[in-house]
Amino acid sequence: MSGRPNGIADLVDYWNATDPDAVAVQYGPRTWSWAELADRVHRAAGALSAAGVGPGDRVASYDKNHPASLEITLACARIGSANAMVNFRLAPEEVAYTINDAQATVLFVGAEFLPVVEELGDQLTTVREIVVIGGATDQYEDLLAAAEPLTEIRPHRPDDSFLQLYTSGTTGFPKGAMLTYGGMLAHSVTNVEHAGIVEGNVALVAMPLFHVGGSSWAILALYGGASIVVVRELVPEQLLDEIVRRKVTHGFLVPAVFSVLLNVPGVADRDYSAVRELCYGASPMPLPLLRQCLETFPFGFRQVYGMTEACGVVTTLSPEDHRDERQRHRLVSAGTPIPGVEIAIGDPSTGEHLPAGSVGEVLVRSAQLMSGYWGNPAATAQALPEDGWLRSGDAGKLDADGYLYITDRIKDMIISGGENVYPAEIERVLAEHPAVLDVAVIGVPDERWGETPKAIVVGKEIDVEELLAYCRERLAAFKCPKSITVLSELPRNPTGKVLKRELRRPYWEGVERGA
Repeated sequence: MSGRPNGIADLVDYWNATDPDAVAVQYGPRTWSWAELADRVHRAAGALSAAGVGPGDRVASYDKNHPASLEITLACARIGSANAMVNFRLAPEEVAYTINDAQATVLFVGAEFLPVVEELGDQLTTVREIVVIGGATDQYEDLLAAAEPLTEIRPHRPDDSFLQLYTSGTTGFPKGAMLTYGGMLAHSVTNVEHAGIVEGNVALVAMPLFHVGGSSWAILALYGGASIVVVRELVPEQLLDEIVRRKVTHGFLVPAVFSVLLNVPGVADRDYSAVRELCYGASPMPLPLLRQCLETFPFGFRQVYGMTEACGVVTTLSPEDHRDERQRHRLVSAGTPIPGVEIAIGDPSTGEHLPAGSVGEVLVRSAQLMSGYWGNPAATAQALPEDGWLRSGDAGKLDADGYLYITDRIKDMIISGGENVYPAEIERVLAEHPAVLDVAVIGVPDERWGETPKAIVVGKEIDVEELLAYCRERLAAFKCPKSITVLSELPRNPTGKVLKRELRRPYWEGVERGA
């Protein structure tokens, strides 16, 4: 591809040679040009090499968003090692699990998380060296200053991994998805073209870098020659200020962030003239929230559906689809596959492909796919069978025009009296009710039907009988929740996903199906 880097490893070299003085990274009051970023990545590569980190080795980054984490990832890409990103929201024992699972030899830790690392002490069995980022004594900056720049790129194969991101682990310990040079290049090339990212654009990097919505988004923006604005803390008014002041053209946010942005005073009165489009994904956006966003913000919206195991995005719903009054039903779809991605719907039991309109498991085939889960061949074989189709674990259907509709997670499907009931469909209806602020639907035991839907809601002045009647007016009888429980909040894991196993557990204790 002309006019772009040849790969991820030479990304900084290409743009340093093309436009060395252009701003590559913005972070708080600081900026780095492409020449400065290239020098920092070269020095980080030299420091890692001097510390004995070589091909196939892992280092770990444990911090909130900071340019250092991206520099370390790009440095790893140059020497054939991989950066394992640690979710900073995890409990200490989960942090230890992630670092030990990755077998990280060098740990880069933000100063505010150093007490956790010190508390873990010798529980971090593979770590030989700890480097503190930021704080009163910034060891990372000292390390770069003392390092001999390593400008060469060590040989690597397209299916080698340079970035290891951990799945959220809603059903157990997280798994390390090995994202590859070839996979990330395919993802970057396609999405840069799809979103129209070019030199001079400014991309907001506000989602955590331990998530594909953080690291993969940042890498593709840099690949396209854009300047990235790295945001450490998600403070709503400050985030809007950054978007306007930095003249952001592109960005990615999760629906929950849009929800809080809409509550900022004067949100509709700011100058968004520089913004071309903002993407949203990682969880469904409730229709009332999406409609409010479309009414409030004048720029384009692009929904993205994807997964860690595919380096990020596999389908998108375009800005044009969002504002097409003739096809309003498509607002609840995940759009169509991006170039280079094939989507099929498979029978959850056999994997056999199903016709349009049938609900089954979403299957993905693409050059973007991970090489597997680190140290977990059994889970790799389950997710990536020999036919080359990634089993997403999501339930969905394709319509006759190729638009994908996600219905739920396969494991969350409720089988009631022989009928398949997808909680997300019920949740979508309940989310439209003005008294409901948050909702989760689970299956609970029923002597007659095997299991039936139950809604767990968060809200103010909830009238349970009125809410049940509301559902009966809008859903088939077998889909309607048979009971509703009101809670002050829903249990969530550190990435914000609802822990339905915890909601199910009290109802299934002693019952064969289990939680």
